Amino acid sequence: MTNIRGLFSLLRNNLTYHQWADEFRTGLILSRLSIIEAARPYLLSCLFDEIRRPILVITQHAERAKDVAEQMSLWLDNQSVLPYPQPEILPYQRMSDDRTVELESIRALSSVVGRPEKRPMVTVISIDALSQKLPAPAVFFEHWTTIGVGAEFTPLDLVATLDQLGYRYEHLVEIPGTYSRRGGLVDIFPPTEDMPVRLEYFGDMIESLRQFDPVSQRSSKLVDYITIGPATLLFFDKEHLPDINLAGVNDEVAAEFQEDLQHLQQGHRPEIASFWNVYFNQATLLDYLPKNTIIILDEPEAIKRTACSYQDEAEALRIEKISGLNLPLNYPIPYAVWTTLERELPHFQNIELLSWGTGSVFIEMPFAPATTYAGRLTAYFKKLNDLKDQGKRLIIASYQSDRLRELLKEENIAFSLTDYLEIPPANGSITLVHSLMSPGWVIDDETYLFTDYELFGFVKERRQSRRRSQARRLTLPELNPGDFVVHIDHGVAHFVNVMTMQVSGSVRDYLLLEYAAGDRLYVPTDQIDRVSRYIGAEDEAPALNRLGTQEWVRSKERAKEAAEETATELIELYAARQIVPGYAFSRDTLWQRELEGSFPYMETPDQARALIEVKEDMEKQFPMDRLILGDVGYGKTEVALRAAFKAVMDGKQVAVLVPTTVLAQQHYATFCSRLTVFPIKLEVLSRFRTDKEQKIIIENLQAGSIDIIIGTHRLLQPDVKFKKLGLLVVDEEQRFGVMHKEFIKRMRQEVDVLTLSATPIPRTLHLSLVGVRDMSVIETPPSERLPVKTFVAAYDEHLVREAILRERERGGQVFFVHNRVQSIFYIAEKLKKLVPEASFIIGHGQMPEAELEATMAHFAAGEVDVLVCTTIIESGLDVPNANTIIINHADRFGLTQLYQLRGRVGRGANLAYAYFLYERGKRLTKDAEKRLRTIFEAAELGAGYSIAMKDLEIRGAGTLLGTRQSGHISSVGYTLYTQLLTEAVADQKAKKAGKEAEILKSSKIPPPTIELPLTAFIPDNYIPDEPLRLGLYQRLAAIKDSKELVDFERELVDRFGPQPSEVQNLAYIIRLRLLGLKAGIKSIGLESGLISVGFLTGIHPDINKISPLKNCIRASMNMVWLDYLGLGNRWQEVLEELVWKLG
Repeated sequence: MTNIRGLFSLLRNNLTYHQWADEFRTGLILSRLSIIEAARPYLLSCLFDEIRRPILVITQHAERAKDVAEQMSLWLDNQSVLPYPQPEILPYQRMSDDRTVELESIRALSSVVGRPEKRPMVTVISIDALSQKLPAPAVFFEHWTTIGVGAEFTPLDLVATLDQLGYRYEHLVEIPGTYSRRGGLVDIFPPTEDMPVRLEYFGDMIESLRQFDPVSQRSSKLVDYITIGPATLLFFDKEHLPDINLAGVNDEVAAEFQEDLQHLQQGHRPEIASFWNVYFNQATLLDYLPKNTIIILDEPEAIKRTACSYQDEAEALRIEKISGLNLPLNYPIPYAVWTTLERELPHFQNIELLSWGTGSVFIEMPFAPATTYAGRLTAYFKKLNDLKDQGKRLIIASYQSDRLRELLKEENIAFSLTDYLEIPPANGSITLVHSLMSPGWVIDDETYLFTDYELFGFVKERRQSRRRSQARRLTLPELNPGDFVVHIDHGVAHFVNVMTMQVSGSVRDYLLLEYAAGDRLYVPTDQIDRVSRYIGAEDEAPALNRLGTQEWVRSKERAKEAAEETATELIELYAARQIVPGYAFSRDTLWQRELEGSFPYMETPDQARALIEVKEDMEKQFPMDRLILGDVGYGKTEVALRAAFKAVMDGKQVAVLVPTTVLAQQHYATFCSRLTVFPIKLEVLSRFRTDKEQKIIIENLQAGSIDIIIGTHRLLQPDVKFKKLGLLVVDEEQRFGVMHKEFIKRMRQEVDVLTLSATPIPRTLHLSLVGVRDMSVIETPPSERLPVKTFVAAYDEHLVREAILRERERGGQVFFVHNRVQSIFYIAEKLKKLVPEASFIIGHGQMPEAELEATMAHFAAGEVDVLVCTTIIESGLDVPNANTIIINHADRFGLTQLYQLRGRVGRGANLAYAYFLYERGKRLTKDAEKRLRTIFEAAELGAGYSIAMKDLEIRGAGTLLGTRQSGHISSVGYTLYTQLLTEAVADQKAKKAGKEAEILKSSKIPPPTIELPLTAFIPDNYIPDEPLRLGLYQRLAAIKDSKELVDFERELVDRFGPQPSEVQNLAYIIRLRLLGLKAGIKSIGLESGLISVGFLTGIHPDINKISPLKNCIRASMNMVWLDYLGLGNRWQEVLEELVWKLG
């Protein structure tokens, strides 16, 4: 990490600063400093580094707070600077939130308070956040407890304490503010910690404490103690509850309040606890600050204006709520008013930072802005040399230091490169450091700090984010009672439940599968790997198979033949491309590095890897055919843009083919904005161009005067010819027709083709095609991307109005989804009356295509505030400025649809909001409630893989395999089809390599069936959560070797405590199964008092190997029997040795 704190001495040696700092140390209550905005983080960091006292920086708004915190953390470090979380619910709103802000506030409060073990910190907060009411510090800190190894604290008492502290019970502890108990183990994730802790009991005494990884659930290191703080900001005494006047509210609101009061009277927090904080919390963050805290007011007049404006808006909202009978008359004001906060400020030393000020009350700090060059590097380098000759000290802090190093060398400018400055560099020198600092400044007209902002006109986006885990199990597990499933040998069934049964002296867990005509099959859980969740190509429920018929065998055989055909086609196409000569592009030019350096965001690791793979393909002798996969906004277009630029640098033309006119315009705008400084000719060809314009473009294209053409299927017409086409970029190929796809297929033999798809391809399918399809998968979201803030609530006009106005006020746009064309115009009129300040436009799938595209183009261009539409926005349209989506009648949508609709917002760096509204007073069905709860809980990025598995995987399969495969996927299920395809690809590759013998490897041999007189299952008193038990059964059945089994057993002991005998027996059966698979054993079972071991056809036991055991066994050509009764308690040990020797 770059450390340039040595530059602090520049300010400390300045006479003005030195005199002021001396006076400030004597206890000066108020200082007014006139200082440019760019230099404030530097000055505050220097002050903090010198005096090491707590600092609270108050800003006008959240974005400024974020910027100050980011810049100060570059001068100091992340541990010293704390950005305080911003409230996300407006005053008087009764809405569920995801607790993140509350938990982050608790973490912040514990860091802010100057307790002995805490070092001082800089806290940066907006005035809105500062006005939020909090519990009194005494109340907050009386709810903390420290527990150490050896302490007597019964598990029941601990669980009761955690409930009281606001922790939520979960079967798996993965996110802060949750706990879990399994017998003598208790897992806790305090909001103040980075890792959860596992407490192991011996009786009522805590025997050990160990941190564990919330992802793997495995213990990492032992700790001596854990401090458990609260997981809520609502503390109340059920004997002293508020008297609420419900006379002025409607019946529904009154019922909600009464229900919440009942919860409080019983000692429980209401579901929307934050709405009740106001009755019990009267403190603010100022009450938590140590007495020696320094308060920094960043533009005090602007802060005051914002605070007063916030109050005015909140008061108007209060009046509106009360007049609408939605709020009790005596509901307290939920924020601290400015006059109250202002009275508290003089209790601390204050520093006011102002952009300008004159007279004796202002102290002018010695800074001036640095000159901005905005990419005019020639002029900048000339100025750099001039300043150096004048003896100035020059420091360049750039995130593009590698690029600048090359450029400075080319200009023969001497410089030093460093990541550490203990003292300021010498005068007349140039120092280059790697940093995201911005903007720059000049101090004392002697030292110049230049940043990317001055050099290039922008700074790469950076978002501070502390690594906090998030729940992985966002949706149902792989198998769940009620699912349709596929048994590899018996076909499609309905999974009823898990049953514990005794069969032939063996007590086991079985999956009960129900087939057509009431047929039933009981599958032992050690064979759960033979069963997979059914995922089909259609929404309808699948037809169940009959047991004991040839129907399933025929379906599987047809699917297998189709998979083999697909594998052959893919491999032949891949092989053909390795032979056809193509154009090998040159290595990157200096201009290529210039273009890539001008990308205003940090590349994600996946994006960087995809770029390397594309360039390597382009530089090879044969044509590229690469598929780039990644969600919308994950950076696919940038990969394509850089590939296009590389092609143009070698004098080739590039065609970018997109499915819709709106997308063509969007790509054209993106390419223009990035390539405008280069001598590259871009054009767009679509229906938005007149016939005359199209004719001119086609002529120029044929003449070679257009470098990059972006267009719809119009590009595929016979009259469109290129002079020297080198690269074809295809966006969302699956959205083109059959004829168009055939054209693209022909192109793959001639030029480099880069295909982009926003459909997440499942990992299983991706892996099965490695080596037959060149793919780059971009799974990591951009660093500036935030999860969409999700709310689920009853429809409320006030809420809708607030949501639209809030988005409009920050310059954003809104999607309002109403999926009924018949009533969409009526809804739009209602919204216009509700929010007359906003402009509206309507879009739905039954409009003429040209009109719909024009509507979308208007919205994408930012000309309209709200798009009232049907689900046509589910895919395709990318409007980074639209950051609020309101979905009417959300209970009527499927889970996949809800997820995709929410994916329309949150594409930029701004926090996005999604409101899922249902009809007020309507009783939701159980399924609808479950869907809404799932979408609410699955708010994190990347949830699509688990939430939208069905739709995305099937569309993904179509992208790669072609739609003709969907029938086979429907008949055998997606998982089995993928398995068949994987095997077919492996077989074909083995044949081509002349390794036919490998095709008969054990991966296709079914594991032995084992029926022994053992009680072998996972008891529910060991692991109470059924989905978790099922998941563990699945993992257990998928184990491939004994090392993996030993590791799994260790994990069970770590996570759930010592294994009961039933679990030990289950592990024993899996161990036998692994050994039996090597030995070619078909079955192990009980037969007339003997244990019989049967072998697969063609495999005969080697009697010599097992001769040491001859006293207790007998054998034939394809069977071995073990004297089970004669061996007594030793039979398990001897059986394992027997099977091991046979293998």
